[in-house]
Amino acid sequence: MLIHPWDAPTDDSEWRDWLAVHDFGQLTVNGPSGQPPFVQPLHFAYDPAAGGHGLGEAITHLARPNPIWPALEAAPQVTLSVVDDYAFIPGPWHAPADGPAEHGTPTSFYAAVLLHCTARVVDDPGHKADLLRRQVGHFQPDGGTAPVTPDEPPFGRMLPGIRGVRLDVVDVRAKFKFGGNKPVWMQRRDLDLLADRDGPRDAAARAHQARRLATRQEKPGDRG
Repeated sequence: MLIHPWDAPTDDSEWRDWLAVHDFGQLTVNGPSGQPPFVQPLHFAYDPAAGGHGLGEAITHLARPNPIWPALEAAPQVTLSVVDDYAFIPGPWHAPADGPAEHGTPTSFYAAVLLHCTARVVDDPGHKADLLRRQVGHFQPDGGTAPVTPDEPPFGRMLPGIRGVRLDVVDVRAKFKFGGNKPVWMQRRDLDLLADRDGPRDAAARAHQARRLATRQEKPGDRG
C-alpha cells in the first residue's frame, strides 16, 4: 500500500483509535505455490495490550472445514486488512480555483490499516473457550450469551467444530487518505460538499478530513 507523507497517521493513536471501532476485515494468507492467496472476511477483536511486539493482538475463529487451515499453518505470516470510511470525490470538487470544473481530478477518500501478523492456530478446548469469551465480551459487552465452557451446554459440544486464531501484530501500515495534499480552501470545500451530499459514509470521511485539517500548518496556496 502506497502511503504518501500527507496520508500517513499523525501518530500511532490515530490508527489505534480507529481500529478500536473497526472490527471487521479480511485475513489474507499466502496460497500454495502458483495459486492465489486465501482471503477470508471475518470479525475480529483487537487487543492493543496483548501480543509480543508491542503492537497488539487480534483474535478470531473460523469453522474447522475452512480450506484456509493448511495454508495458514504452512505460512503463518499473514495480513489482516481493514478498510472503511471511504467516499468517492467527484472531479469538479477538486477543480482548480481558476479553471473549469471539468478539469478537476476524481479521487477516493478512505481509511485503511494493514496488520502484518504471525498467526497461531488454537485447538486446545480451554484456550478456544477463552478466546471465544474474549470475542463475545468485545462484541456484546452487555452480555446476553451464555459463557463458553468445554464439555458443558450450550456451546461446549460446538467447540470441536471451530479453530481459534491468534494474530500477533508485528508491523502496521496505516493510511488516512482524505485530501491532505490539497490546499486548505479546497479541503474546506470538500467538507461542505460532503455534508451536502450526505452519502452512506460521507459523515465519517468528513470527520477524518476535518480532524486532520485541524492539525495542518498553513502552506503556500492554501488560501486559493
